[in-house]
Amino acid sequence: MGSGSGAGDFLKVLLRNLDVIAGPVVSLAYPLYASIMAIESKSPVDDQQWLTYWVLYSMITLFEITFATLIEWIPIWSFAKLAGTCWLVFPYFSGAAYVYQHFVRPLFFNSQRYNIWYVPSKKDVFSKKDDDAMTSAEKYIKKNGSEAFEKLIH
Repeated sequence: MGSGSGAGDFLKVLLRNLDVIAGPVVSLAYPLYASIMAIESKSPVDDQQWLTYWVLYSMITLFEITFATLIEWIPIWSFAKLAGTCWLVFPYFSGAAYVYQHFVRPLFFNSQRYNIWYVPSKKDVFSKKDDDAMTSAEKYIKKNGSEAFEKLIH
């Protein structure tokens, strides 16, 4: 057994476990670093990219927890998740923005029937903060009517 065989075996083990090795780096370590850099930068664009990524990461994690026994039967799940995570993470693809705009946002904001969380809009960054619950309730009533507010409470 020469050193070539040992290196070949190591490479085979490395390739077989690529998802285990690269998964945490791609899905957690790099996004964590990029998120910290985004917080420190002045641009809101990178903040949106990483906040969107973490929303999607949370949804994927909830999906995995919910359907863990089903996922165990899918042999390529970890590789598919790694490929999907790369697509979401790498800015070249803008995957996180695409998924959010085409799937998540319409689910939460296009239908008033299903939108039970009222989020006040911020028109001016320098205006007074609008985090008062009473103000939010008044705006909800003004926009949707008192019957909708009563239904929301009950």
